[in-house]
Amino acid sequence: MTIEKIVLLVAGTMVLLSTILSVYHSPVWLYLTGFVGANLMFSGLTGFCPMVLILRKLGLKHGPAFR
Repeated sequence: MTIEKIVLLVAGTMVLLSTILSVYHSPVWLYLTGFVGANLMFSGLTGFCPMVLILRKLGLKHGPAFR
């Protein structure tokens, strides 16, 4: 898998999981959804994403998000 696919997969999973947890457990979990959304906006505007740095250090390569 490429870095781009992993970032999309993790972000989508976190949003879905926190939304489900907010419905069935506590609305406080919506803060995680907001954090993920804010991080995606920040990454889109600046090009800086901490997860990409971590994945690069783990040896993963860049590539297309979709084929």
